[in-house]
Amino acid sequence: MSTQQGVSGQANGNTKAGQFRSYEDDRNAPSQETLYTTSNGVPMPHPYETQRAGANGPLLLQDFHLIDLISHFDRERIPERVVHAKGSGAHGTFKCTKPLDDLCLADVFSKAGKECPVTVRFSTVGGESGSHDCARDPRGFSVKFRTEEGNWDMVANNTPVFFLRDPAKFPHFIHTQKRDPATHLSGSDDSTMFWDYLSQNPESIHQVMILMGDRGIPDGYRFMHGYAGHTMKLVNKAGDWVYAQMHMKSRQGTKFITQEESANKSPDHSQKDLFYAIEKGDYPSWTVEFQTMTAKEAEELWEKQGINVFDLTHVWPHKQFPLREVGVFELNENAKNYFAEIEQVAFNPAHMPPGIEPSADPVFQSRLFSYPDAHRHRVGVNYQQLPVNSSRTSYRIGNFQRDGNMAFYNQGSRPNYLSSIEPISFRERIVDLDKVHGQFINEAVTFLSEIHPEDFNAPRALWEKVFDEKAKARFISNVSGHMSTCSREEIIKRQIAIFREVSEDLASRLEKATGVKGYDGIKNMRFNGTHNGFSKDPKVRNANGMTSKVSFSGHSHNGAPIKGTHKAESIDNAGTNGTRVNGGATNGANGH
Repeated sequence: MSTQQGVSGQANGNTKAGQFRSYEDDRNAPSQETLYTTSNGVPMPHPYETQRAGANGPLLLQDFHLIDLISHFDRERIPERVVHAKGSGAHGTFKCTKPLDDLCLADVFSKAGKECPVTVRFSTVGGESGSHDCARDPRGFSVKFRTEEGNWDMVANNTPVFFLRDPAKFPHFIHTQKRDPATHLSGSDDSTMFWDYLSQNPESIHQVMILMGDRGIPDGYRFMHGYAGHTMKLVNKAGDWVYAQMHMKSRQGTKFITQEESANKSPDHSQKDLFYAIEKGDYPSWTVEFQTMTAKEAEELWEKQGINVFDLTHVWPHKQFPLREVGVFELNENAKNYFAEIEQVAFNPAHMPPGIEPSADPVFQSRLFSYPDAHRHRVGVNYQQLPVNSSRTSYRIGNFQRDGNMAFYNQGSRPNYLSSIEPISFRERIVDLDKVHGQFINEAVTFLSEIHPEDFNAPRALWEKVFDEKAKARFISNVSGHMSTCSREEIIKRQIAIFREVSEDLASRLEKATGVKGYDGIKNMRFNGTHNGFSKDPKVRNANGMTSKVSFSGHSHNGAPIKGTHKAESIDNAGTNGTRVNGGATNGANGH
């Protein structure tokens, strides 16, 4: 059937009134196959015509075509993401290359050659939707794996750590990345809020070292790695589990842009680079790899090395816990419609298929709630009915969620309760959640983390073992340049003291570059956001000067899994070093 015949047939009403067009049909149809209508399907001869009371008279309220057009235009925008507002994305395929079935029962890792479609969204973090792609900022890296057992959303960043490990700090920190409430200036013109937060929360130092280093401005999204950051659990068919960290390594390698070079780049540099690379068939890809660790090893890692697997500011040493490849994903299809497929895509770290479970990482636990809560506000309670967010399973999904705004798949006449008249089918549980999560029996505590000497080990390794002399010079230039718009010298003094705990060399160079003499160290500094484990004086140690009923329960270990945390069966039956490695260790200084 020709295009003209197709349109004519629709216009003459020759198609069935009960026929619904599919999403894919609409997505792929060219304009030549469509007929101009109002939103309710009534054909119109021209989109610019209006009804008036005479050629020089006022408009008529009865002109539904105009009212329909303008009222929809007024509502075209949905709330932008509070975090990760500026982003790019594409579609592709994940392929398992080396099965992980000895450690994880997830179907997607069950055998070599297993494939599933993916949608990936990259983003900056702090800026608004129209902000510059080349801002010095972490990058979001989220992947929706549409597995045969439901969607798995990996919500990651391009850095292995973050600025915080206490979840209640997140809104505070993000506010410092936004515009000043009085001046409405961003951090480019006034960095005071940014450094004020960092100087009061010294556990941020590891991420600051990465952000102000060469990785702070990647040269587009194709040339950066992705890291879960959070520890998760992998569960095998025997019910045994291990802790795991997921890495996504760019097969294009990594590239960075200097602060000076960023000024000459397009505001949409990363979007252009990704989109046109895919358009010309230069498909980017990433290798998916895991570090794994037994419960016993997690306890020993804290006891012997002060590394906390539940701490988003810590990394796992690669030499002790080598990366194991499990698969590759490639992006080979651009979005046909950015809004429908990238702006409305919604990633939720609580979306995990059988075999993947969360750990007790408190920031991870908080995100399990925060992400879907944001989507329900921003897109709507039925956001998962949108095609880009829906699962693609071989079975028809059913549940007892009904109605709400824009309920399209409302499950017909099927009962909206557990009915004995028209019963729904069930699948037996294949993961023993009591065994995987059953070790937590304790009293409620009020918890706020404390800064310890071990928090500076990884940042020190970056400065001393990873950064060469040119990288160090760029780092000092980046930090001092950013501090030049900080209006409070006291803040700079405090931050230099934090840098001094990393390296005297670093602090001295920064003092010379800024012309500000920092404090000698943090031992005598009180922080408003973090307990100071360097001090024994309660007036200094207690965050924000708290004096009454200050809980230090667990502060000696900062919530790490200490000896005796896990049940004996978790210690004895979990995977071993012999099953962890699929190839040699990846070199890196303390996980970098």
